[in-house]
Amino acid sequence: MNMDRETYKKYADAHAPSSPMLKNCLWAFFSGGLICAVGQCLIWLFSSLGFEDKHASTLTSVTIVFVAVILTALGLFEKIAKHTGAGTLVPISGFANSVASSAIDSRSEGLVLGVGAKIFTVAGPVLLYGTLAGVVWGIIYFIIGLF
Repeated sequence: MNMDRETYKKYADAHAPSSPMLKNCLWAFFSGGLICAVGQCLIWLFSSLGFEDKHASTLTSVTIVFVAVILTALGLFEKIAKHTGAGTLVPISGFANSVASSAIDSRSEGLVLGVGAKIFTVAGPVLLYGTLAGVVWGIIYFIIGLF
């Protein structure tokens, strides 16, 4: 079958299922909000156990990452994310899932050439450009501070 781009676009649009945009946005909003609410409850819990706010926040991040990695390893994170969409993928849990799933997918290739080389294939650009943006904004902040 030989089609030009316009014909293919019409064909694909006619056969693609429509996405319930409002429902997806609401699910993402509430699931992301639920993760944030759980995070706040964890901060309160760690604070009530005697940790300073700074340490309670760090422990909360570590706990959410740990839970996301365990759910990824058990194959549950993908099932949850299928229904909740960006709500589970945008917070730190999504970052943990991307790193853990890359490691799990490449483990058969060995620890060095598999896991070691491919663990940051998805998260690498986030780390690179996040660090670069931090450096650029740090320089701008420094220059503004000189005046």
